[in-house]
Amino acid sequence: MTEFIQRPVLFAQVELEDGGSMFLLLGAFLLAFMLFVFLIVFARYFQLWIQCKMTRAGIGFANLLMMSFRKVNPSLIVRCKIMAVQAGLTKLYPITTQAMEAHFLAGGNLPNVIKALVAAHRAQINLDWDTAQAIDLAGRDLREAVQTSVYPKVIDCPDPSKKAGTLDAVAGDGIQLKARARVTVRTNLRQLVGGATEETVIARVGQGIVQAIGSTPSYKTVLENPDSISRTVLGQGLEANTAYEIVSIDIADIDVGENIGARLQADQAEADVRVAQANAEQRRAEAKAREQEEIAHVQENRAKVVLAEAEVPKAIADSFRSQSLGLLDYYELKNVQADTSMRAAIASAGGESDPGATTR
Repeated sequence: MTEFIQRPVLFAQVELEDGGSMFLLLGAFLLAFMLFVFLIVFARYFQLWIQCKMTRAGIGFANLLMMSFRKVNPSLIVRCKIMAVQAGLTKLYPITTQAMEAHFLAGGNLPNVIKALVAAHRAQINLDWDTAQAIDLAGRDLREAVQTSVYPKVIDCPDPSKKAGTLDAVAGDGIQLKARARVTVRTNLRQLVGGATEETVIARVGQGIVQAIGSTPSYKTVLENPDSISRTVLGQGLEANTAYEIVSIDIADIDVGENIGARLQADQAEADVRVAQANAEQRRAEAKAREQEEIAHVQENRAKVVLAEAEVPKAIADSFRSQSLGLLDYYELKNVQADTSMRAAIASAGGESDPGATTR
């Protein structure tokens, strides 16, 4: 009986011992897993942490770990921070790790900004961290802008990629000149944000060259002294509100074109001839119309004469009825009419009448 009572006790002890061993195994497994994860994380960020420690970049291990949760590239931030520290930028500008992360998350090109700041610092160009961020976020290539400030670039005017040819202008004497210029510019970092681009500079320089040539009395003056055009254009302040500062304007080539003044005078003379011909044709048409009007007036007057002559027989008939005209008077009137007709016939034939014919 006692043997049956002791067996459950032994079974319970065995079950307790098995449960404790399972708990210990589970704890050991979790501890090993956590240690494995820690080793993986440590192995991933250990090299970056060592670099930060060796270069005094000031980025801790926990901060490196949190960068991954903030979706920031830790290696990029560390590389840029080391570059800024080694170049001495952190002593001049507030370039903190948080500021770098914010610029990276905003979509900026952080390595390009740091390299541009280093180049500007070495070249003693006044460019701060806030301005550099604004220029980069505005979409401008900051590194190229700094390089252009250090090493000015040359712009062809007119732009050969968009308009092949030359700048055509007419001097005061009417001679056409075809010029090509080369404009040397450097970047104005203070006006890079919101400043006009190369196209505006090319357009303004082209306008200035055309205006300067047009104000010259003779084309010979331009050919003899092309730099006068450059000085005139350069003194007009064409770089206002642009992202560039004009260093020099050089006339690369200038050719003589057509005699625009003579051609315009010829065209004007031809136009004057056409106007004179049109006026003469108008006057001829008006004279022709007046002639036709006079012919109509003559015909009208002849008709009136015929009507008046038609009244003569009526008057004679009325005279016979009223007995105010006799038969002898009528025959005498007919003789006078016949004599008048004869004289008219002789006059139309070119003959001379006999002086005694009337008496006969």
